Amino acid sequence: MRDAVVAYVGLGANLGDAAARLRTALGWLDELPQTRCVAASGLWRSAPVDADGPDYCNAVAALRTHLTAPALLQALLALEARAGRQRPYRNAPRTLDLDLLLYGGARIASPWLTVPHPRLAQRAFVLVPLREVAPHLVDTAALDAVAGQAIRPWD
Repeated sequence: MRDAVVAYVGLGANLGDAAARLRTALGWLDELPQTRCVAASGLWRSAPVDADGPDYCNAVAALRTHLTAPALLQALLALEARAGRQRPYRNAPRTLDLDLLLYGGARIASPWLTVPHPRLAQRAFVLVPLREVAPHLVDTAALDAVAGQAIRPWD
């Protein structure tokens, strides 16, 4: 078995009971083969970015996994499908969105997977919960850069 890697996954939803969906998804992440959810942020509310629809519920989970990055991505896509995720158009509202943000110290650039996530540093809804679970990964300058984006704890 390959060595374990700590990967960080961004979770988001803005359709239906988004908070319940994220809580369920956190359990699903912990059930992935060769993977354990070792930390999860609280739930955060943010307005859609470059999209329409209701506010998003967001979180970040830290996973300890033996899966490769491509295998983990495929597992995340399967969980989105399990939650009824549809992609009728770019940035459509979502029942569940799971983004592979970081995979250890890996840098991956392929047609279907980019790690670190290409917009990680541009989104308060990722950086704020990521800082909760991994403060060493998000410095004050990164948070200052997204200070104009409204985010608050989920009610």
